[in-house]
Amino acid sequence: MPVRLDDLDRKILLELQKDGGQSLDDIAKSVGSSKTPVWNRIRKMREGGVIRQQTFLLDPEALGLEACFFVLIRTSEHDKEWQDRFLNALRTRPEVMEAHRLAGDIDYILKVVVSNARAYDIFYQALISEVKVHNVTALLSMEEIKSTTMLPLHA
Repeated sequence: MPVRLDDLDRKILLELQKDGGQSLDDIAKSVGSSKTPVWNRIRKMREGGVIRQQTFLLDPEALGLEACFFVLIRTSEHDKEWQDRFLNALRTRPEVMEAHRLAGDIDYILKVVVSNARAYDIFYQALISEVKVHNVTALLSMEEIKSTTMLPLHA
């Protein structure tokens, strides 16, 4: 069940999504409140599970991670044992930025960030050595047009 948020909560969340490292003073000023009520609301939203964690976004290219692949996976296996092995293989690989189970012809889509095509091949070979997959298609992203972590909140 979704947590009830008012306009001030949404404004605070928008500010936190823009830059989670802002000071409480800066957030309070931006949302038209004072520091203590803003802190209390943030604390309540953490306790309520609305705010999961605070983190920093890194620039992949600055770190030499210049290749982003979207990997489409089809499998003929759907039993629990296979799925547990597959999910564990994904969760233990830092290259996998996102993984989604899909409806339709494709079973899974992964977002994999690596330094280059060779690094992707190493990832791919390791994955298929751990779990059997029916078909894998890797699509290299030529240009990132939009990427955001901001959820569409309306204050």
